[in-house]
Amino acid sequence: MKNSGAPRVIATARDLRVPVLTWAEVNTVVGAALGVDGLILTEHDVAPEFFDLRSGLAGETFQKFTNYRVPVAVVVPDAAAYGGRFAELVHEHRRHPLIRIVSSEAEARAWLESLP
Repeated sequence: MKNSGAPRVIATARDLRVPVLTWAEVNTVVGAALGVDGLILTEHDVAPEFFDLRSGLAGETFQKFTNYRVPVAVVVPDAAAYGGRFAELVHEHRRHPLIRIVSSEAEARAWLESLP
């Protein structure tokens, strides 16, 4: 994280030119985000398996970002479209200090910019 007072560097997956997040690319995506103060991923930046919580891809991704203390906001405009368990995951992370699932990029930026 940057020192307070310095401009925050918030990046999108597009900005960092990271590949679609799959099992094989988790470390690449997290590694690319180490140089920023926060990362925004959209539902198009992650593989479909991300939304199938039985696959473990979302959990592995969230754990890696947490371990490296990189805040990440995942933009999913309609979380309910991915089923009740995914909507529950959104609810469970609504106060997480490093991981949020939000409905818009504007909401993602606002949350990431508000972090200490």
